[in-house]
Amino acid sequence: MAERIYLDWNATAPLREEARVATAEALGLCGNPSSVHAEGRAARARIEAAREKVAALLGAQPRNVVFTSGGTEANATALCPSWGAGEADDSRDGLVLSAIEHPSVLAAGRFSRSLIELVPVTPDGVLDLSALEQVLSKLAGQGRRRLMVSVMLANNETGVVQPVSKAAELVHGRGFLLHVDAVQAAGRIPCNINELQADVLSVSGHKIGAPKGVGALVKREEKLHLSDPLIRGGGQERGLRAGTENVAAIAGFGAAAAAAQKALAAESARMAGLRDRLEAGLKSRMPQAVIFGAGASRLPNTTLFAVPGIRAETAVIALDLEGIAVSSGAACSSGKVQPSHVLAAMRVEPSLAQGAIRISLGPSTSESEVDRFLDAWIRLSNALVRETDGIAA
Repeated sequence: MAERIYLDWNATAPLREEARVATAEALGLCGNPSSVHAEGRAARARIEAAREKVAALLGAQPRNVVFTSGGTEANATALCPSWGAGEADDSRDGLVLSAIEHPSVLAAGRFSRSLIELVPVTPDGVLDLSALEQVLSKLAGQGRRRLMVSVMLANNETGVVQPVSKAAELVHGRGFLLHVDAVQAAGRIPCNINELQADVLSVSGHKIGAPKGVGALVKREEKLHLSDPLIRGGGQERGLRAGTENVAAIAGFGAAAAAAQKALAAESARMAGLRDRLEAGLKSRMPQAVIFGAGASRLPNTTLFAVPGIRAETAVIALDLEGIAVSSGAACSSGKVQPSHVLAAMRVEPSLAQGAIRISLGPSTSESEVDRFLDAWIRLSNALVRETDGIAA
């Protein structure tokens, strides 16, 4: 029986060997990193070493890296009205989001739903900068002077890379604050908080081969302060995230960040070649296939496509039975498949959006695995179309 093929790296990456070793070693430490004795200092040393490695991946200062339980917590912590830099009134009076943000950002953290404004994207899934400028101007005209804006660096479904630096110019030009969700981008494309001009940035460990359950919220400048942290208590993480740190997972995160940074350029180029091979093979055999966001800059490892007449939920199951793990472009809830909010924002017809399949590649993906996927897909596709037609009839 052929080995299974894993093509769902955007959902989670397999544990890197470097992270496995670092995590296992840290599990052997018994000290609480807040304790001053030798055991506590040993645990603290592992955390601070990891903090330096995560900071290096993101071009940040280590003191500005705050460890969390993952990307969702980092986003929930970031989306808070109480960011400031010592001003008399540190309260943010509104939140502006792109329409394609991750659900953990669309949940808006601790902002009131009445203070949220969505900005549309182009049919290729790129933030509409003109619309952003109009929204900021409108809200400023209404007296909203301390807005927070959140724009993801790369979309988790389409892989489309967003014009964050250009958005930052518009946001900072009015004195507003920019949060960037870089969960899918970090470790796959350059992600430097200073070059992006993000004020705060969220990342997750398991997307780059760290253990699940660890992430980070990163500030660009130390003076930026959150006066009302999401989790309060013992003052860990410079008072921004209370609770005894997950030393083992953090150590693994640091090791994964260092490995990802070292291989970034080579792996990015290699995966872009594999993605192009996959898309060329798909289009040559099935010209009717639609690749979403193909006209925009995308992550080198991500393809989201649909073939008219094929349902995503059926295709994902069929491929799984063939030994190939992929993801649907639709979000499943309580057994019901809902059209992707990302594709809806891109104005994709619902019937086509419900067939979206996401292929996401990683460091261990090979040409032979891409070719095997293509062979399996073509073999299954006719049967899937017939099945769908039969249900429709």
